[in-house]
Amino acid sequence: MTTIRRALILVDVQNQYFDGPLTIQYPPRDTSLQNIVRLIDHAEEQGIPVVAVQHTYPADAPAFAEGSPSWELHPKVAERATPSWKRVRKNLGSVFAGTDLADWLRAQDVNTVTLAGYMTNNCDLASAAGAEELGMAAEVISDATGAIHIANAAGKASAEQVHNTLMAILNSNFAAVATTEQWIGASAGGALLDKDNLVASAVQGQAAFGD
Repeated sequence: MTTIRRALILVDVQNQYFDGPLTIQYPPRDTSLQNIVRLIDHAEEQGIPVVAVQHTYPADAPAFAEGSPSWELHPKVAERATPSWKRVRKNLGSVFAGTDLADWLRAQDVNTVTLAGYMTNNCDLASAAGAEELGMAAEVISDATGAIHIANAAGKASAEQVHNTLMAILNSNFAAVATTEQWIGASAGGALLDKDNLVASAVQGQAAFGD
């Protein structure tokens, strides 16, 4: 990849994640939202395309019901939206599944997608994996995303455990993981973010935990 052409993908930064059972727990949702705003402002300054994605179910659905207050973009994002933004509605985890986003990105000559928004343990993960299949590089902004506590028949994990584990997993293969500050610095200079690989991560894992 000779020239990096990024797009900032705002994954489901909707009111649904700020109230109710899907409320983001870690990192603190107000902190992640502040960082999302910083990313938007920087992208606009740098001429980086912005995509706003909304998870969308029918109007009678218990969550993400189209047209409901919980479906709307968070006001801090909505007030920054411009006509130049690409708007996407999806009903699956990946931002690429069943949408025209991949075609739009290619038309913009984008080869690197920067993922911010919610949730780490669902749509961010699926979208980063989906980018690999499309031949696009992915970046995940660790402090501009967030997870929820999980408990089910298979086990349980706190939002912090979920988030931190998935950041390490993503950085081992699917995406370069960085903070908001690191991404702003890299994107302003047109630089590629460092990403580890599975073999190196395995070697470091053995050193840290043993065989």
